[in-house]
Parts: sequence; structure tokens; C-alpha cells
Amino acid sequence: MRLVRALVAGLLVGAFACAAQAQSKWDMPTGYPISNPHTVTLQQLAKDIEFETQGKLRIVVHPNGSLFRMPEIMRAVETGQAQMGEILMSTLVNQNPVFGLDSLPFLATGFDDAYRLYLAQKPVLERILDKRGVKLLYAVAWPPQGIYAKKELRSAADMKGLKWRAYNPATSKIAQVVGAVPLTIQAAELSQALATGVVDSTMTSGATGVDSKIWESLTHYHTVNAWLPKNMLVVNRKEFDRLDKATQSLVVKLAQEAERKGWERMRRYNQESIDILAKNKMTIVTPTPQLMSDMRKIGDEMVADWLKQAGGDGREIIDAYNRSARPAAAKK
Repeated sequence: MRLVRALVAGLLVGAFACAAQAQSKWDMPTGYPISNPHTVTLQQLAKDIEFETQGKLRIVVHPNGSLFRMPEIMRAVETGQAQMGEILMSTLVNQNPVFGLDSLPFLATGFDDAYRLYLAQKPVLERILDKRGVKLLYAVAWPPQGIYAKKELRSAADMKGLKWRAYNPATSKIAQVVGAVPLTIQAAELSQALATGVVDSTMTSGATGVDSKIWESLTHYHTVNAWLPKNMLVVNRKEFDRLDKATQSLVVKLAQEAERKGWERMRRYNQESIDILAKNKMTIVTPTPQLMSDMRKIGDEMVADWLKQAGGDGREIIDAYNRSARPAAAKK
């Protein structure tokens, strides 16, 4: 009888262990507020995964840098402190130039070109991330980047002396070239930096302008449409490999669908965010030819520098991007 009880107890322990092993809870940090369209995409993906796996995989989204600040998220995923996370790709450019591709001014200025650029970049990006023990699940672009200030800027010379909020090396570089003072401030801290006068200008999207209620501090938004940076969602490779094959396939499938919906959401939100800025009395400025010429000159120099730094990987991406150009675009 004791032997039977021991066997039953062993089976129960094994069953509980299997059940615990079959159910996983993952943390997903992001640096953006809960209402941001990127975070909306993450939340929907988390709900879809939990529903489709019947609760086997539960993902908790931690918005607005509440679990890890933006600069810490990649390291947290690599070390397994967080199983997955969303990162602004260009913040990692100092680790590898390929991460900074989508912040090169005027290389891709609209959603169609930005998506072509992403497809050209993706195979190289996946190779780089794989070596770091990280798997790319998806990437979604922000709306085009414009310039916010307290006055109309008619040329790059008007930017001299501005206290310029930077969020990646590209925005810092632009500030240095035009004579502004770059201060690195992540999105979660932007509102406070504006309110206290730490910064009085920035280059970012209409979406970030809305998130930070930028109209409370600045007055003009210049639609230069310089580039469309991307957020990428990554997962720790070891954690992903621990999932059974069916769940892995499901996560990949749902991430692909989230990517498609994310790009569509941001396309819609681009004009919506500009409308919100205008509704809150911001002046929406069509940039002067001189300002655009000055910005494009800076962009040409930055692309040339990037190609030198990125080497073979960079040339592979740019060649693939150029090959994918529509015939009409190729003639321009």
C-alpha cells in the first residue's frame, strides 16, 4: 500500500511540475506610455498570444520604462532579466552601425520606402541579433520625424544655440552640425525636460509630440519628414527555444500579424497626431526650401559616413534597398 501511495504521490508531483513547466509568464518592457500606438500593438499581441495558447504563455507588458529604461532593455533581454522587450533600434547604433540605418536623414522619408528599407535590412539584422542570443519578432516604424521649436526655423542657421533633445546618435550628430546643444533624453523623460526648460527643441515624430503634450512648451512643428525610425520587438533566444514547437510557431505567426497591423496603425496615426498638434494650437510649418536643402546636405554626409562604418553589411543593405526601388522612384 505504501508503494502505491508513493507512486501516486510521485505521479502527482510530476503532473504539477509538467503543468508549471507548460505555463510560462514573460515580462515585456517598453519605453513608451500605455496609450502610444506602439504599446497598443504590444498589448494586443500579448492578449492574442495568451488567448491562442490557451493561457500556456502569458506576457505582461511594462510600459513607459517602468521595468527597465529604454537604454537598458536590450541588455535585460540578452541576459534573461526580461524574456522579451521593445527597443528603439537606433539607440543601439554605437553597438553596431546597422542599428542606425533607419535614422539616416532622407534615405527613406515615407512609409513605403521605410518598409522597403526594413526588408533590405532585416536579413542582416537577424544575423546580428542571433549572435547576441536574441531573436527578432518584428519591427514597426514611427511616423516621419519633424522638428519642434519655439519659433519658425527657416534654415539650419536658425538652429544654432538651441537646447536640442536628442534620443540617438543621429539626432546628436545633427545638433552638433548645426550648432545646437544636444542633450540625450528618452521619451519617458521628455515632458519634464520641456517643462523645466532643459530643452527647447527636438526632432521627433508627431506621435511623440502627442505623448509628451509638447504644445505645453513648444509652438512650431516643421514637417521635414527626415526619417522613420523603427521599434523592434525581440525575445531571448533561450527562452524562445524552451517553448514547444507549436507555441513557437504560434508566437512567430502572431508577431508577423502584429507587425502588419503596427505599420497600418502608424500610417493612420501620422496624420492623426499632426491634427492633434494643430488642435492644440501648434503651428504646423511647411519647411522652407533652404531648411530642406540644409537638412538634405547633412543627410548626405551622414549616409556616406554610415556606409564607411557599416562596411560589407551596409553595402549589402543599400544594394538590396536600391534593387527594390519602384521603376518610377529609380528614375528620380
